[in-house]
Amino acid sequence: MKIRTELALVAMLAATMMTTAFAQGPGADTYKAKCQMCHGEKGLADSGAGKAMKVKPATDPDVKKMSEEQMIDAVHNGMGKMQAYKDKLTDAQIKDAVEYFRTFTK
Repeated sequence: MKIRTELALVAMLAATMMTTAFAQGPGADTYKAKCQMCHGEKGLADSGAGKAMKVKPATDPDVKKMSEEQMIDAVHNGMGKMQAYKDKLTDAQIKDAVEYFRTFTK
């Protein structure tokens, strides 16, 4: 009986870890590699670079009212001090990163 309980606990732990990995997906990876340095870990623009460039956090009303299409365009073509990523990321990577960033606005 003890072995069954231990196996069940191991299976639950593995399932939890897999769910976390799936929840983040490629958008999180792209965001962490290309966006986090300015926009911060949780989109709060609380990094040194974000503060220096006066990046608006995801919670800012102007950011919250942007549509997904507007955000994709901003990443693709650049906006303000943010560089354009059209030549650095694929359209799919940009869309995935924007979708991940938008989870911070909720």
